[in-house]
Order: sequence, then structure tokens, then C-alpha cells
Amino acid sequence: MTDQRPPHRATGTGPGRLLVAVYGILALAATARGVYQVATKLDEAPVAYLLSLASGVVYAVATFALATDRRRLAWITVGIETVGVLVVGTLSLVDVGEFPDETVWSGFGQGYGYVPLVLPFLGLWWLWSTGRTRADDRAPGATDHLG
Repeated sequence: MTDQRPPHRATGTGPGRLLVAVYGILALAATARGVYQVATKLDEAPVAYLLSLASGVVYAVATFALATDRRRLAWITVGIETVGVLVVGTLSLVDVGEFPDETVWSGFGQGYGYVPLVLPFLGLWWLWSTGRTRADDRAPGATDHLG
């Protein structure tokens, strides 16, 4: 008899549903804000407004990837999100001239209650913890013999 279960837990199940929901809400908020900013006042702060739109796209793709267990895509998008919030968060505090208006990642997500700062680390942890195979959970020296 063989075990037909997948070797890992799906990312969009259990507590992952809440993570996907938060990603989805942030995707809608960031994308809507970015589209509005780019459409109405791009000339005022092009870097900031294009980053707002880009972050919305990253959140949307991450939402899709996490909801559908597309692990490689999720690792990539959540990784981009992590780097984005850390780099943009730092630059927005150091070089205020490039960020005269806020983006989702400005000030490490201060305008969004720091959710953009915490979320990628939760996402990375979730991907790591759900990606462990059942074999990883066995005691050292345990075998897969069926007796």
C-alpha cells in the first residue's frame, strides 16, 4: 500500500487561508491605490507611484500563488516583496526626495499598520513550514517499512 498524500501541505489550506485573505486585501488596496496614483498624478512622484502599482501586482501574484499552491512562484513573489519592503522602506526614510508621497512599502508599510513589513516574513515562514515533507517530521533513524 502506498501513501497517496502529497509530500507537503498545500499553502492555501488551514491557517494559510487567512494568509491568502490578507494578501488578497493588500493586493486590492495596493493595486487600486497604484492605479489611481499613476492615472491621476504620475508626474508628481513617478518613482513612488510606480512602486505602489508594482507592489500591488506583486501582492496579487503572491495571492494567486499561495491560494493555488504554486510554491515556486510564491517563493519568488514573497521574496520580491520582502526585498521591496526592506529596500523601499529604508530609501523612503533616507532619501525623502524620491518619495515625496507614500507607497505601500514607504516607511516599512507604516501607512498600512506595518502589515507590509510583517506579511512577507509570515509568508516565507508559511512556505517553509508547509514545504516540509512528512519524512522531515519522522524521528531520526525511523524507516518507512510497512510491516
